Amino acid sequence: MALKKTDLVTSVIDKVHLKKRVRERQQYLFPELNYTFIKRKRAGKIINSMLEIIKGTLERGEIVLISGFGKFNVKFRWARKGTNPKTGDRIFLKSRRTVVFHCSDRLKERINQKS
Repeated sequence: MALKKTDLVTSVIDKVHLKKRVRERQQYLFPELNYTFIKRKRAGKIINSMLEIIKGTLERGEIVLISGFGKFNVKFRWARKGTNPKTGDRIFLKSRRTVVFHCSDRLKERINQKS
């Protein structure tokens, strides 16, 4: 199963709670009433703006480092000759920039934990 943008939005809605500025009497007795949930539209805007920031940074050729998760880096690939795997014909691949991801050590340990 792939993680989709809607899954990220739902996760933000579930896990992020904003503290209310004004407290009523009931909120002193019940602290869970002191928080408000983020609406789906606002959570979507948060995710979209975060992804746009990452895209813009990568377009400029800079490194995106998310501590505890990993590093996105732009790598330049030179033009070269290649083979079309479907037909076996020789083709010319243009030079291009690609995005490379290196995951952090903490993420590697968490993924490789024995369950």
